[in-house]
Amino acid sequence: MEQNWQLARKRKTIEHRARILHQIRAFFVEQGFIEVETPARIPVNAPELHIDAIPSDGWYLQTSPELCMKRLLAAGYDNIFQICHCWRAAERGPNHLPEYTMLEWYRRDCDYQQLMSDCEELISSLVEHETLTWQGQEIDMTRPWPRLTVQQAFLQHSSTSLSQITDANFFSELISNEIEPALPPNKPLFLIDYPTLQGSLARRKTEDPGFVERVELYIAGLELANGFSELTDAAEQRQRFVKEEIQRQESGKPPCPLPEKYIDELETLTNATGIALGIDRLVMLLCNQPTIDEVVCFTPEQL
Repeated sequence: MEQNWQLARKRKTIEHRARILHQIRAFFVEQGFIEVETPARIPVNAPELHIDAIPSDGWYLQTSPELCMKRLLAAGYDNIFQICHCWRAAERGPNHLPEYTMLEWYRRDCDYQQLMSDCEELISSLVEHETLTWQGQEIDMTRPWPRLTVQQAFLQHSSTSLSQITDANFFSELISNEIEPALPPNKPLFLIDYPTLQGSLARRKTEDPGFVERVELYIAGLELANGFSELTDAAEQRQRFVKEEIQRQESGKPPCPLPEKYIDELETLTNATGIALGIDRLVMLLCNQPTIDEVVCFTPEQL
């Protein structure tokens, strides 16, 4: 039998990926973080309208390790990070895999401003020069990276006023079709301060409670990371989960129980912040690869 050329041709990229993962771990260890491992198969994920979990023998494969990691924070752990596999149903495309690798980290006693600094420092430590070339696009990586509020983005790039949007699906469509394509491709950018209808698990802004302290990082048009100052009000979190689950069921999705242990333990969580960063997409950028298929050993179609 001949050598599998589809696997063999990826070797240089896979070796580079291994070095990137080593550097990421070293970065967090040097900052005093604890690397943790939480179960990949859990009773329930956080209900999210646009994310579908994959069932596994009566439970679910994790769509994110955030619930377990924040339970560790609530139990008194300090700064923690994890690199793990996550799963989301029906996600497949040039930038998507149903099974992918996620980096998540959490800090105590700070807000999402610190997360943005973390992203700048981490990714800059992985880039050899002040410019990064991805698919012919030169990206200026010098810091600081610009911040753009969602409200500013809609004023500049959308045909619809943000104040007119009350539907989460419509908001997501405008972000995908109007906002993201208009973001500058030659500089990393933080999109910040989302309206509460996109609040997820984020804390409200004290000075403007119609918005939450949420941030997404874009580089060369790729959505790379999503994080926020954590909502620690258990009653409000339950209300948001219930609202999200109602929207899921109205969209025809099967019912899913709420993460009751997480909600209960949230009452003991003090001020914290956390972010999830897609490792596969980061490797795409750092290795100048056009699709996610090129930076993993096996795609689903190769199994």
